[in-house]
Amino acid sequence: MVDTHCHLYTEGLLEQADQIIARAKDKGISRFYFPAIDSSTHENMIGLESSYPGECFAMMGLHPCSVNQVYRDELAVVKEWLDKRQFVAIGEIGLDYYWSTEFKAQQQEAFRIQIDWALKLGLPIAIHTRNAMEDTISIVEEYVGQGLKGIFHCFSGNAAEAGRILKTGFYFGIGGVLTYKNSGLAEAIADVPIERIVLETDAPYLAPVPFRGKQNESSYLVYIAGKLAEIKGLPISEVARITSLNAQNIFGS
Repeated sequence: MVDTHCHLYTEGLLEQADQIIARAKDKGISRFYFPAIDSSTHENMIGLESSYPGECFAMMGLHPCSVNQVYRDELAVVKEWLDKRQFVAIGEIGLDYYWSTEFKAQQQEAFRIQIDWALKLGLPIAIHTRNAMEDTISIVEEYVGQGLKGIFHCFSGNAAEAGRILKTGFYFGIGGVLTYKNSGLAEAIADVPIERIVLETDAPYLAPVPFRGKQNESSYLVYIAGKLAEIKGLPISEVARITSLNAQNIFGS
């Protein structure tokens, strides 16, 4: 299996990363994709990637929650890294109106700028959206037909929004929320084919049941896969096979 979205390089996890990765490998998770946050964590992310060549893969981008007064400086750092070396994707990028809408316009601008970079480089994007699904989907819809591809990380929308995303060609990143009672996510993705779903933990956040409320880690991906298998009426081995192929189709590795 593939953990398509995890922050194993962040404070609190980095010190345990070797053990976390070892436990995940014991559960059959063989690849780990790291979305970027901002310049404060790039070095740790890339350092951990270099410790596990062919197993850990870094993305590059500016998280919407890090868009503030100096967002142009942060975008310049992202661009510098993209000019310097290859990354598997641009992410995580997008819109987040949960904490504040003070920088709503700047978030939208940063999102579009990074989408343009992804198109020029032929890279997929990993999208973060929270309390901003309508604006996020609408922006992505503007680029349909231009070759933009990627993942709606931690999809938590409704069935109608899932239908719109399906038409864009994007994939759905499904994590621990799927295991939460009354989350409504199972119903929202009822018509989403398994061929458009990838698995993720978003570690250290959103741990699945039975670890809800605790620190998440990549080995817990098996609980998400198990729940998805139950919902889709498939063997867990088939869920692992198909979602891993989907990840390969997106990232090319």
